[in-house]
Amino acid sequence: MDSCCAAIKAKVSPVEINGGSMRREKVLLGERVRGSLKSNAFGARTCIILNRKRSRNCNPGVAFSVLTRDINKEMAAFESSSFIDENPKADPGTVASIILGGGAGTRLFPLTNRRAKPAVPIGGCYRLIDVPMSNCINSGIRKIFIMTQFNSFSLNRHLARTYNFGNGVNFGDGFVEVLAATQTPGEAGKKWFQGTADAVRQFIWVFEAAKTKNVEHILILSGDHLYRMDYMDFVQKHIDTNADITVSCVPMDNSRASDYGLMKIDEKGRIVQFAEKPKGSALQSMQVDTSILGLSPEEAASFPYIASMGVYVFRTDVLLKLLRFSYPSCNDFGSEIIPSAVKDHNVQAYLFSDYWEDIGTIKSFFDANLALTKQPSKFDFNDPKTPFYTSPRFLPPTKVEQCRIVDAIISHGCFLRECSVEHSIVGVRSRLDYGVELKDTMMMGADYYQTESEIASLLAQGKVPIGVGHNSKISNCIIDKNAKIGKNVIIANKDGVQEAERADEGFYIRSGITVILKNSTIKDGTII
Repeated sequence: MDSCCAAIKAKVSPVEINGGSMRREKVLLGERVRGSLKSNAFGARTCIILNRKRSRNCNPGVAFSVLTRDINKEMAAFESSSFIDENPKADPGTVASIILGGGAGTRLFPLTNRRAKPAVPIGGCYRLIDVPMSNCINSGIRKIFIMTQFNSFSLNRHLARTYNFGNGVNFGDGFVEVLAATQTPGEAGKKWFQGTADAVRQFIWVFEAAKTKNVEHILILSGDHLYRMDYMDFVQKHIDTNADITVSCVPMDNSRASDYGLMKIDEKGRIVQFAEKPKGSALQSMQVDTSILGLSPEEAASFPYIASMGVYVFRTDVLLKLLRFSYPSCNDFGSEIIPSAVKDHNVQAYLFSDYWEDIGTIKSFFDANLALTKQPSKFDFNDPKTPFYTSPRFLPPTKVEQCRIVDAIISHGCFLRECSVEHSIVGVRSRLDYGVELKDTMMMGADYYQTESEIASLLAQGKVPIGVGHNSKISNCIIDKNAKIGKNVIIANKDGVQEAERADEGFYIRSGITVILKNSTIKDGTII
């Protein structure tokens, strides 16, 4: 026989066997135990080669127990499942991801006035794009495309500084490539991206190129969500259910259901109906018994909808066929492609049961950031097994002098002097002077330092340096990068104004939250 496979317990003993004309040899005897024995086609195996010359050939799945020449060969058949893997394991090498850089980001304005949504800073030192990028890297996915269109300069710069795989040296078959909206020959090539699906369609030739010929599955990801996810678990479910498309979903309550694509599923998890951001009676018709997802009756009553996360995985051939032939005029995945594909494709739902937040509005952005400061927090960037990556800035440690800090995140390279920080985030290179009180505030920090001499010179001229001047009191506020806030400033919105546009004065108010604009100056003694 060529060889046979067996899994043996570790506790075995060497025994001499007299093989007649053979020399005496020592072999290992042990009990047969069940294990994950697989053929070469499905992975590594443990092989014990028994006397190639004297033994007959044996069929796959059969083990011989050879004791002495006087004892007949005993055959023990292993279960077929030991050798055949009905659901092959998902291979990250066959997966590519497409991260959508987002549209104009009007709901996040004015934070998107000069930057794309995925480039908006979050958590003190990260940017939103770092979330899907880090999830891809931690999942072993190394083929990553980012599609950009609006205000993409700072996003492109961040990607180049942070995710330059190999730095000119080959990184295996991995890559990070930016696909920026551009004009191409033909009438259709003169248009900008018309939607998420149209963006992929305009670069469909890239996904048919030679470098992606081994890509069997394509992930479609959004660049403005906050969550930690192993995408290979997602892809594995996609493979196990033999799906054409799989949509990641979360239970959703009444208050926010109309902001998302909603679905109905059957008992096998197949999506039978999909509606994008329904309103009124259409919204009510999408209510389901979410206990089918494993929720308790109480939780199912509170979360009666199944909402799409905007995270999809397609079989590559199915995606290309849908975009090129089936629905060549459909421009959006959520509102057009997915609802249409449900009718004649196997579209499955994947329940994501961990923290997930759509950073689509000023309020959701503000709440998600401040939630990071709570103890315990629902989401934490600090996980050594699945770290989140960002641009290496090589900043010094933060310097704190006689400060009161409660439930806060202080980033790298800050200078805090005799101030109070409570339930707030202080971004990189921030400067808080003595007497400053920061409460319920997201401060993004600065892109560069000003030296002590430069700060002294500006103060002597009656100008305002970057940071927050002494005795200023700030609450319920987002302070964008490089903002200059003078001394004795009060930002509190005591009148409870919900919406205001004061760009000439350096701020907006959105959903009752004061937003200090990037590079703006708030003069000494200002009260907002």
